[in-house]
Amino acid sequence: MSKEKPSIPKGTRDFGPAIVVKRNYIFSIIRRTFEKFGYLPLETPAMEQLSVLTGKYGDEGDQLIFKILNSGDFLAKTTPADIAEGSKNLIRKISEKALRYDLTVPFARFVVMNRNEITFPFKRYQIQPVWRADRPQRGRYREFYQCDADAVGTNSLLCEAEIVQMINETLTNLGLTDFTIKINHRGILAGIAEAIGEKGKEGEICVAIDKLDKIGAEGVRKELLGRGISESAVDKLEPLYTLSGSNEEILQQLQTILGETAEGQRGLKDLHEVWQYLAALQSQALTTQNESGNARLQLDVTLARGLSYYTGCIFEVKVNNVAMGSISGGGRYDNLTGMFGMPDVSGVGFSFGVDRIYDVLDELNLFPDNAEVGTQVLLVQFDKASELYALPLLQQLRDAGIPTELYPEAAKLKKQMSYADQKNIPYVVLIGSEEMQTGKLKLRHMKTGEQSDQTIEEIISQIKKQH
Repeated sequence: MSKEKPSIPKGTRDFGPAIVVKRNYIFSIIRRTFEKFGYLPLETPAMEQLSVLTGKYGDEGDQLIFKILNSGDFLAKTTPADIAEGSKNLIRKISEKALRYDLTVPFARFVVMNRNEITFPFKRYQIQPVWRADRPQRGRYREFYQCDADAVGTNSLLCEAEIVQMINETLTNLGLTDFTIKINHRGILAGIAEAIGEKGKEGEICVAIDKLDKIGAEGVRKELLGRGISESAVDKLEPLYTLSGSNEEILQQLQTILGETAEGQRGLKDLHEVWQYLAALQSQALTTQNESGNARLQLDVTLARGLSYYTGCIFEVKVNNVAMGSISGGGRYDNLTGMFGMPDVSGVGFSFGVDRIYDVLDELNLFPDNAEVGTQVLLVQFDKASELYALPLLQQLRDAGIPTELYPEAAKLKKQMSYADQKNIPYVVLIGSEEMQTGKLKLRHMKTGEQSDQTIEEIISQIKKQH
């Protein structure tokens, strides 16, 4: 019988200890920020009913949902006619469950199922893996973690302002400096489409305009015409290509472009209010510039995401000095819970893509040295006597909150030191016959090679001061 070469599915990854420690560093900073703003932790199952997920992400999103075959003989209830009708009909017969595609829809389901137990406004954060049957590429995986924060049960735009603050604070605390928080409003997108006489076609318009930097104004014009946008409408769009100035100046220019369109004016009003909140909060996102000299928070009228469910402000975050897709995004949804029989509950939320953030920090060498440190002290032993002598010291160090290991065998010193080096353990304590006699242990700092003779109490005090 031939042996199969071990492998994992494309778009998934193993994470060894060194990577997990760094990921936990990211999680801890995100978690602290969420909790600082009053968000509570939540977890939902990896599996959802397929009916819960289907139809929530548009036709393209539905194709990317990982379906789970029914247990046992999953074809038992099917007929040749079911197969002949095509995959959509067949899936309903052979799959009742699916892996969650994101954390937002499971959150909406949770709110509806627990509406009598939770307090509104309800602010939660959730850090769990999600799965998408996407084509794997750099920065895009089939299994990846999301870190979501959502607030439901309030229309207040203070929530939007706080999302900008949370994004800015989290990325700053991770050591990032050159990033852009893009913001737009679904009303502005709808208002633009209406103002040029193409009401309801904001999706097609934005997809084309988003390519302006790549294909130029003439290329965008051709694409818009190809998408069925009239020539007169395309002419009216051209002032959008040259919008410039501060965020406030762009809002003023939009006032003219949008005219009296109700949706457009709603969008402008909401964005003005978000800016007022941020100014009152003295938000650094308003005052800090990225490395190109532009404001860190930027109004981008071509930003269009989640058009099938976002109804108000929308967000997206890019790191400018790394070739990577967006690392965060979100927006306001006015009736997401309506699909589960609970209408008119407004909410707003956003998500961090931790896998992309990890790749960015790794490329920019922004992980702190201590992010990789697990064990802080290794006790080195030479024989049974030193092992027995080391055991109470091991417990003392651990009781003091210092992660410590005792090498489990009386191996050669070189082997034990190599173990400490490979595990990035910063301190080694050597216990030989002389050390047992005097009670003065040899403490070696692995990075500098410095050695000193100290009591266990002195060692504990020194390490706790330095960490």
